[in-house]
Amino acid sequence: MKKTVHSDKAPQAVGPSSQAILTGNLVFTSGQIAIDPGSGKFVEGGIREQVRQVMANLSAVLKAAGTDLSKVIKATVFLNDINNFNEFNEVYGEYFSSDPPARSAFQVAALPLGAMVEIEMIATVD
Repeated sequence: MKKTVHSDKAPQAVGPSSQAILTGNLVFTSGQIAIDPGSGKFVEGGIREQVRQVMANLSAVLKAAGTDLSKVIKATVFLNDINNFNEFNEVYGEYFSSDPPARSAFQVAALPLGAMVEIEMIATVD
């Protein structure tokens, strides 16, 4: 059985998608970009600020699903410029100081709304 997950503390899905889907003991998030859910606008700044907002958005969605970042088993990262990888890693590492999840990271031609980073996650739910 699948259940749609929704949080008012994360941006609403753009188009026909859900913020996340819960099935069994797994939650699959949609990709999040650096939109502030309060203002509906992109955060100011560069890659570091965008990563922090994306992680806040993902944390809110995971919380709504009954889990958190400590239960993430896989993350997929999309960067608009692979040259931002080191700065991305520095901020991302703040959220996973021990036992980080498996991860893939890719440079893509473009991201929605001109984002610099988009991240999706899979996590377990107890």
